Amino acid sequence: MGRIALVGGNEFRANCESMDRLLLDATGAERPGVAIIPTAAAEQNPSMAAANGVSHFERLGADAWPLMVLTSGDADDPKNVSRLDDADLVYLTGGNPGHLLDVLTGSALLDGLKRALQRGAVVAGSSAGAMVMGSWMGFRDWRPALGVVPNIAVLPHHERSDPDATATRLSGALPSGVAVLGVDVETGCLSDDDGWTVVGDGAVVLYSGGRWERFESGALVPL
Repeated sequence: MGRIALVGGNEFRANCESMDRLLLDATGAERPGVAIIPTAAAEQNPSMAAANGVSHFERLGADAWPLMVLTSGDADDPKNVSRLDDADLVYLTGGNPGHLLDVLTGSALLDGLKRALQRGAVVAGSSAGAMVMGSWMGFRDWRPALGVVPNIAVLPHHERSDPDATATRLSGALPSGVAVLGVDVETGCLSDDDGWTVVGDGAVVLYSGGRWERFESGALVPL
């Protein structure tokens, strides 16, 4: 299986370089291929979101390309799905998580993402991209998400949140056994054989069983 990165937002910034080098290293490829998918930004400026990702990862020594999946039709287009075959890292940008979830649910592209993981690729999502990969997603209300990462929900842009207030708000909101990760911007949780490690400049707060605990960069989050 490949690895998953759940990023809190502000992707492709200079402060993300050290974190994103770790993502590239995790692919094991000498010059990784990176597919940037700006679906969540479809209602904003998807071309710019994709271009920012391409230029960012090319500066880090990767071969990167945009995969302009903006609609459900795009997500079922075999040509788009086949472009995942050469990707060592697939990156879902931030934007509107509701739109991203609607486009990917039940799609051929989602099947392609799962196949990419099975062959050892890294799949990363920032903000909306991280939210949809959990089993539950809080956007206006709590709803089932894609479940690429089971029993997890992600709260991005978490650096200004009050953990005590958040823990109270989460009480009873999700099924038993679902852990919530509050992830700062320019920070992520990267899976490996040992679990999930905090990468980047910020911190991750784990909410579970009515309690919370903060983990700084380099720490293993006990999920």
